[in-house]
Amino acid sequence: MRELEGKTAFVTGGASGIGLALGRGLAAAGMKVMLADIEAPALHAAVHDLKAGGADVQGIPCDVSDADSVEHAAQATFEAFGHVHVLCNNAGVAGGGGIDTIVPDTWRWVLDVNVMGVVHGLRSFLPHLRAHGEGGHIVNTASMAGMLGPLWLNPYAASKFAVVAISEGLAAQLKPLGIGVSVLCPGFVRTRISASARNRQERYGAARPPDPTSPAGAVAAKMAELVESGSDPAAIAAHVLAAIREDELYVFTHPEMGPPMAERFAAISAAMAKAASQAPPD
Repeated sequence: MRELEGKTAFVTGGASGIGLALGRGLAAAGMKVMLADIEAPALHAAVHDLKAGGADVQGIPCDVSDADSVEHAAQATFEAFGHVHVLCNNAGVAGGGGIDTIVPDTWRWVLDVNVMGVVHGLRSFLPHLRAHGEGGHIVNTASMAGMLGPLWLNPYAASKFAVVAISEGLAAQLKPLGIGVSVLCPGFVRTRISASARNRQERYGAARPPDPTSPAGAVAAKMAELVESGSDPAAIAAHVLAAIREDELYVFTHPEMGPPMAERFAAISAAMAKAASQAPPD
C-alpha cells in the first residue's frame, strides 16, 4: 500500500509509546488518524499535540479487551472519516512473574488485551476493509517475546506468540484481496509498558507485582531498565511505515536479537531432523 495520503488509519494504544509514534508518522504521511486508548487524559493530550502540529486526528476512548468498546470506536471512526485503510492493533500490556505464582486474573488480563484486542480489532474493521474494496493494511504489534519466549514473562510471551500466529495466517488469507498484513516484533522500546498495570481494569483484580527480592522481581526490574533505555518509538514507527508501503509481513527492528532467534530455529530444525532419522519406514 504505497499511497497513504488522504487515507485513514485507526491506532489502538495511541496515546503513548509506539502507538503515538505510529499516529504521528501516519499523520505526517498525510493520513487522517483516529487514536484509540483506554487512558483518557493521555489520549486527550496526544490528540491536542498532534492537532497543534497540523494533523487531521481525533481520539476515541477504547478498551480493546471489550468487543463492544472496539466496535463503538470503529463506528465512530467511520462516521468521522469514512473509509479506514490502515488498522494498527497496537495496544498491549505486560505481565509476568514466576510461572507458579502468576494468578489466573493476570493471565486473563494479558491475553484479553494482547490477543483478544487484536481479534476484536479484526472483527470490527476487517469486514469494512473488505467491503470498500480500496485495499488496505493491518499492523499487529507483537514483540521479540513472540519469537524467543523470555523467562518470567510467560503470559506476555504467550500472547505475543499468538499475535505472530494470527498475523501469519491472516496475511495468506488477505493477500488476494489486496489487504496487506505486518506483524511488528520490536525489542526494547522506550514506552510505558513496564507501568501498564496503571490501566488494569477492575474486573481483573489488583495487580500483584513480584517480590523484588525474588528472581522474578529481579527480572522485572531489569526489564524496566532495558525499556527505559530502549529505542525511540519514532524509529519503530518508521520501520512500520516502510513495511506498510512495501507490504512486508515481518517487521524486525532490533537486529542484535537475531542470533538468539537463530539459535532457537536451529534447535527446532535439529529436533525435526532427529525425528526424521527416527521415523519408522513406511
